Amino acid sequence: MKKYHFTELGLVNTKAMFQQAMVERFAVPAYNFNNMEQLQAIVVGCAKSASPVILQVSGSARSYIGNAFLPHMAAAAVELAKETGLAVPLALHLDHGSSFELAKDCIDSGFSSVMIDASHHSFADNVALTKQVVEYAHAHEVTVEAELGVLAGIEDEVSAEHSSYTRPEEVERFLEQTGVDSLAISIGTSHGAFKFKLQPGEEPPPLRFDILEEIEKRVPGFPIVLHGASSVTRTHVEMINQYGGKMDNTAGIPEEQLRRAAASAVCKVNIDSDGRLAMTAIIRKIFAEKPGEFDPRKYLGPARDELIAMVIHKNGEVLGSAGRIK
Repeated sequence: MKKYHFTELGLVNTKAMFQQAMVERFAVPAYNFNNMEQLQAIVVGCAKSASPVILQVSGSARSYIGNAFLPHMAAAAVELAKETGLAVPLALHLDHGSSFELAKDCIDSGFSSVMIDASHHSFADNVALTKQVVEYAHAHEVTVEAELGVLAGIEDEVSAEHSSYTRPEEVERFLEQTGVDSLAISIGTSHGAFKFKLQPGEEPPPLRFDILEEIEKRVPGFPIVLHGASSVTRTHVEMINQYGGKMDNTAGIPEEQLRRAAASAVCKVNIDSDGRLAMTAIIRKIFAEKPGEFDPRKYLGPARDELIAMVIHKNGEVLGSAGRIK
């Protein structure tokens, strides 16, 4: 496979994004995608709302799309932003990279940022693997995200039954020993659409802002990342259920908690499930109302429009990233 440096594709790494986010107190949206329509929607939504954006793929999403396709899709995303009216900064990021080999392969194929997730290993093994990735990535100007603590939930190849909160006292040592550029922490978010099973009238448990605040005190000015931060929008869940789906009593992270996090040291917020729910809701509605429809453009197009609207809402009303690019 041909090698690319991310600058050849028109991409940027996350360094300047996070510096701006830290100073101006907002969070850069990191949206996962699995196909062309999702990618188009994310780019258009961010260009229309003048927001920087991190385009994310997991290892399995990269395999699904095709390794040879991704560099060209990323370059096309850069051109699409310009055509939409604003050349917003775009980073291409590996989400939850599981090995040095995968991270290296992504760096060599044009990714501008990678995550190495060794959070399920011992502290020492997490440090060793993260440091190995950092050394290779930094030699290619690629930024690196790591993780301390474990999020519960299931999403793509990430699966954990129980969460373990990040220990603030470990953060300083981890950063010193690895040289990583940003750190994902565990404060009560979780992966997937079924984050919390609630009964009527119940509220999701609050995030552990005390842990976040302690980490911010120990490593002031360091970029923190929240994974598993979809809100599992009620409108889309209800639409899915109305048109034949089954997503009972599920809930996500309330938007007001994400707004509070985005105004702190959290510089990056990951959103995957909400994008899936938005598109699935519209597709189910169209199939139910027009059972004879078989043209993918007629259901993927409206689903893409719904995702654009969701991205604009998240950027403007939740993460505070809208209007940051002039």
